[in-house]
Amino acid sequence: MTMPMTADEAAPPLNMLNFLWMACAFAVLAIVIAIDNVWLLNFVHVMAGVMWTGIDLFMGFVVGPMMRRLPFPARRAFILRLAPKTLFLMPTLAILTGTAGWFHARQIGLLATPYPDFYWVVAALVILAALTIQGLGILLPTNLRVYLEMRKPQPDGARVGHLMRWYFYAVALQGALQVAIIVVMAKFVTGI
Repeated sequence: MTMPMTADEAAPPLNMLNFLWMACAFAVLAIVIAIDNVWLLNFVHVMAGVMWTGIDLFMGFVVGPMMRRLPFPARRAFILRLAPKTLFLMPTLAILTGTAGWFHARQIGLLATPYPDFYWVVAALVILAALTIQGLGILLPTNLRVYLEMRKPQPDGARVGHLMRWYFYAVALQGALQVAIIVVMAKFVTGI
């Protein structure tokens, strides 16, 4: 049984201004792609990737285990403050990273790498596809469902618990894939 939400715990509404920030990020990416500067495109790819990977690993291996031990009201308050930000931030970072990475790989000739070294490129593309599908197809909808459930005056704790059990496994896999992509990127930096 869950406690009703007090006025202090009221969930802030989703800030629609975040769509503007997302549009700005995608506009910057489009400009960087159009400029076709190697350093600039690499910078966008690396910075978005570092932020995406860092936040993913921190949330999955630090915040997630900590939240499972919090009492429901504290977990609810935390989710109601965090989810509105991550619902916009994480998909944006994922799309920026993958798109900038594709154009940068094409720009520096990685897509023309001969076999067997091309398997490193294939590995990067497969891992990126898995991360993106899982992030946009599983994690994002689950985050949204949990957030919407937690916004209710009387959230269904059992439903949230069920969603979060599957979410934990998806986040663990996401973390493993993030480490795998770091291995592949390290190979690219040191030469294939």
